[in-house]
Amino acid sequence: MDKVSRVVLAYSGGLDTSVAIKWLQERCGAEVITVTVDVGQQDDFKAIEEKAWKLKVLNHYTIDAKEEFARDYVFRAVKANALYEDKYPLSAALSRPLISSKLVEVAHKEGADAVAHGCTGKGNDQLRFEITIKALDPSLKVLAPIRDWGMSREEEIEYAKRHGIPISTVSKKYSIDQNLWGRSIECGPLEDPATPPPEDAFEWTVAPEKAPNEPQTVEIRFESGVPVKLNGVSLLPHELLVKLNDIAGKHGVGRIDHMEDRIVGFKSREVYECPAAVTLIEAHRDLEKLVLNRHELSFKKLADTMWANLVYAGLWADPLREELDVFIDKVNEHVSGTVKVKLYKGNAMVIARQSPYSTYDYEVATYEAVSTFDQSLAKGFVELWGFPTVLSSKLRFRRESEGC
Repeated sequence: MDKVSRVVLAYSGGLDTSVAIKWLQERCGAEVITVTVDVGQQDDFKAIEEKAWKLKVLNHYTIDAKEEFARDYVFRAVKANALYEDKYPLSAALSRPLISSKLVEVAHKEGADAVAHGCTGKGNDQLRFEITIKALDPSLKVLAPIRDWGMSREEEIEYAKRHGIPISTVSKKYSIDQNLWGRSIECGPLEDPATPPPEDAFEWTVAPEKAPNEPQTVEIRFESGVPVKLNGVSLLPHELLVKLNDIAGKHGVGRIDHMEDRIVGFKSREVYECPAAVTLIEAHRDLEKLVLNRHELSFKKLADTMWANLVYAGLWADPLREELDVFIDKVNEHVSGTVKVKLYKGNAMVIARQSPYSTYDYEVATYEAVSTFDQSLAKGFVELWGFPTVLSSKLRFRRESEGC
């Protein structure tokens, strides 16, 4: 481990990062400053701070970043319809670059020469933290104590006992990470892909079969691709997410169970609860289909996939992500309007949409007599559109008949 004088540690208050405080102090001889960033995880931040002080940190910061997270990260993901492998709304992945930026800010303020995180060597978060931190300030050393110390769980607990680090007596069945955009559930029985998730894994959503028998419709107002109103009420970004998580979750919307390809090379079974994310992305994608033409939609799907892949892979700071944002922002300039979504038994179904920028023309599309579409033009269009296919078939038949 590198010798450093002052380290800023991303601190959750859990066993790993609590042990990391003492380990950094002991092994590196470093002064440790802890930083806890509130992105909507609903932790007891006062208790976390008190625990940090008991472990003799030089300083502790609790940073409320909920509004920034919702506005500058989550809403960018909405505009990009961001779903990694068409499933995961990037809830944890989106928070890591924001947390990294706060760590770097504190490091500059405190004159630290290193930043540390609590990730293991098996997950994606190590990439998300380290690449972002190094991109923001290449002069900072980045330490990963949990990845580097080589302790088993039992050895870690014994280390904590020797150093007077409080250990929870409550055995945790799952490993949980949550913020405004979603809740990730791992470990325990979930590590067997053949086993359905136990009901006690879920907190934000009811089982779809136990959801209300009466559907509920929510109306979401978008301005330039960003949700600004819920059921006619203007809300701050983080307030809108909290409210929609509650409403959609009560109808069983947002449960995700899929096999995910981690960047480090192996597959993992991942379970998420993302009620607001599933609802908003479905609504936004539908509004885009009302406003954009087929060429824009076709290319934007490619951009959206690349955007999600970059964020998942820890490349938030990559120039391509910023360049894709320019395109995505431009495409979303006129993605404004309202979308009605029916929530029922685990499903979020768009049932109505309207926009002043709609490219749908009733007088062209209708089958009624008022239609302005000249159907006589279709005959020549069919001939020209199908000409390459028909010609290929005609030539093939000719060759076969001639024995070629």
